[in-house]
Amino acid sequence: MKVIKKSMLFVVFLSTLQGISQEILTKKEALKITLENNFGVKVANNNVEIAKNNTSIYNTGFLPTASVSSGANYRRDNQTINRQDGTSTSINGAVTKSYNASLNLNYTIFDGLGRKYNYQQLKETYNLTELEAKETIENTYLQLFTVYFQIARLSENKANLKEALSISKQRLQRAQYQYEYGQSTKLELLNAEVDVNNDSITLINANQQLSNAKRGLNVILGVKKDVNYKVETQVDFNKMINFEDLHQKTIANNTVLKQNEKNIAISEFNIKINKANYLPSLGLNTSYNWNKSENPATSFLAASTSNGLNAGLSLSWNLFDGGSTKTNISNAKIALENQQILLEEQKVTIENNLKNTWENYQNQLFILKAQEKNVLTTQNNFDRSTERYKLGQITSIEFRQAQINLINSKTALNNAKFDAKLIELQLLQLSGDILNVNF
Repeated sequence: MKVIKKSMLFVVFLSTLQGISQEILTKKEALKITLENNFGVKVANNNVEIAKNNTSIYNTGFLPTASVSSGANYRRDNQTINRQDGTSTSINGAVTKSYNASLNLNYTIFDGLGRKYNYQQLKETYNLTELEAKETIENTYLQLFTVYFQIARLSENKANLKEALSISKQRLQRAQYQYEYGQSTKLELLNAEVDVNNDSITLINANQQLSNAKRGLNVILGVKKDVNYKVETQVDFNKMINFEDLHQKTIANNTVLKQNEKNIAISEFNIKINKANYLPSLGLNTSYNWNKSENPATSFLAASTSNGLNAGLSLSWNLFDGGSTKTNISNAKIALENQQILLEEQKVTIENNLKNTWENYQNQLFILKAQEKNVLTTQNNFDRSTERYKLGQITSIEFRQAQINLINSKTALNNAKFDAKLIELQLLQLSGDILNVNF
């Protein structure tokens, strides 16, 4: 008996402690924190920046290349020269010095349109990376609210369990008074004690599940946050359009399908890039050079200096490369065909998922309405059972069953409500609209 009373006091203390100064983490705040701090979202945004840099004019090959070079040489050696008239001259430690500097500019005038198609491919790659980042954010949305609504579900279930524990405590107190005054048996008291103990254990387990879920949410939020906070439990459903409009929207806006369309465009440009190898390339090169040399006495010239501008065109045409270009083009065409096949497969898969999710959503909405009626019925039955129990017209076992039925119906209602909302989010993700939802 003392153990049970201590457990009851502990639960009351825990409930009171958790009710003090609890902040409310709204859906909008959770979404804002996630978009700023979630690790996956950060990586996806960085990948977009990399793709953006790759589409810069500096990465396309359209700009010329310029370089500066300079050098100096020093040579010291022993020299002997023999002339035609038979005379000779020998110098020990003859020094030769030379200096040079040049400014070089090179530009590819024509490369078979390879640069053009490569630049267009880079832009499509950037668009693909943006879609990949969007898919990451969509998945993070769904992951965030799956955990968020799980916390809301556990919070409401916990509230129901606290209410059930309070009722069980009142019943225990009543049974104790009745036993002391000889109006009930010891069995009634023991049953009441067991029910209070079970309800206390269930509430403690619910508290633990709630804390675990909040820590899981912190991982998605990307922050270290104390779990002593509440979440919004109200659920507002969006007005869904009919299935045909939803289907058309999905085919037009689904992120996975749009990614595959970009992959097809990239594959098409890959074919054109390889075909550019069949055409010649024309380049321009120009340079400004300066040279100076200082020669020893054995040299014909004591010193010389030269400077000037050089320019030229170069034309190259690879008439036969052993068939590598032909092979690359053939493989690029097969890769394009694979992407087209994959797109058709994804359309079939997504359409099937859409139908299943839509039917599941409609069924869940029906279940939600049915559970709302069940709660009204079980609440009415519990209220009547409470009155009859006080009058001694039903046993404690019958009263306990009415209490369990009420708890179960409220739990089922919570499950139906949050399950329906999560399925709705899945529909919005399939149709490409989840990022436009106003929470």
